[in-house]
Amino acid sequence: MEANQKTLVNSCSFAGVKPIMVDLPYPEIQVRGQNPAYANLLSADYCGATSEMSAITQYINNENRLSCEKCPLAKTILGIAMAEMMHLQKLGEMIYLLGGTVDFIAKQPNGRNVMWTPGFLNLSENVRKMILADIEAEKGAISQYRMHMKAIRDDCVNRVLERIIMDEEYHIMILQALLRECS
Repeated sequence: MEANQKTLVNSCSFAGVKPIMVDLPYPEIQVRGQNPAYANLLSADYCGATSEMSAITQYINNENRLSCEKCPLAKTILGIAMAEMMHLQKLGEMIYLLGGTVDFIAKQPNGRNVMWTPGFLNLSENVRKMILADIEAEKGAISQYRMHMKAIRDDCVNRVLERIIMDEEYHIMILQALLRECS
């Protein structure tokens, strides 16, 4: 390395970061029986435009861009992303049990399938806009989960979705607090 070059180091340590979620257990992952139509609904929650895959990717991208300058905020965003990863895993299990395929394709009721793409994300360089986009994404997820719960007549699946909604509502509360700190 030349004498005039500097080494840049990210001093933000993510050791000990835990998922940010409601302190309640998840129901056992089980279904009343195989139902590909229910699996297809959950595939949109898994990897559609409004999905856990989109949430995870958006949060990790935000965390990466914040970690060098806003370490505490980046750690919170990472903790939320970790909870979203748990949601993705639980959805994947239920899709499989329902007889669906766990992949990156959201199966639409009209038969038109949509592959997950980073084009679904709302990325911003501005911290305030970043947090606002995350809040809107959480609200969209809650709305979609509730819509799917009305269509799914499986109490086992709906209990898991209701528990996931609790985390999403908690994430909105955390993000709104972060937004107030940024103002």
